[in-house]
Amino acid sequence: MNLPILSIIARDSSFDWYVIPFIIAFAVISIASRYWKFVAQWLDGIRGREWARVSAVIDVVSVVKQTEQTRYGERVIGYEATLTYFYRNPELQMGEYSRMFDEEGEAQAWAASYKARSVMVHVDPRDGAKSVLRKEEL
Repeated sequence: MNLPILSIIARDSSFDWYVIPFIIAFAVISIASRYWKFVAQWLDGIRGREWARVSAVIDVVSVVKQTEQTRYGERVIGYEATLTYFYRNPELQMGEYSRMFDEEGEAQAWAASYKARSVMVHVDPRDGAKSVLRKEEL
């Protein structure tokens, strides 16, 4: 495998190879910070796997365009579709599940397909207001 950038770097004897792990770590942190909400949602899904299940209804769906500012102006990075569900435990509680899409139409269709559907959510036994809708439960 011939990687041109590595061959250019390799020719430069002053390049310090120990910086590569720092560059990789910076890239990972940059990506994770942009998608922190989805990383947190994924981690909650893993933690909530064993929590009690409660019936919920997806009552509100929305799609929001996500942008980032670049030096050339604003750039669309995707469309975030959010399902907002309601459940009783024993009071009325609310939770959300989000997913990113590249195309607005695809996000709209996905969100609309879940409107008014019943789903099972996992509720934190220590805090009934905290719940998780796992991807596998959709």
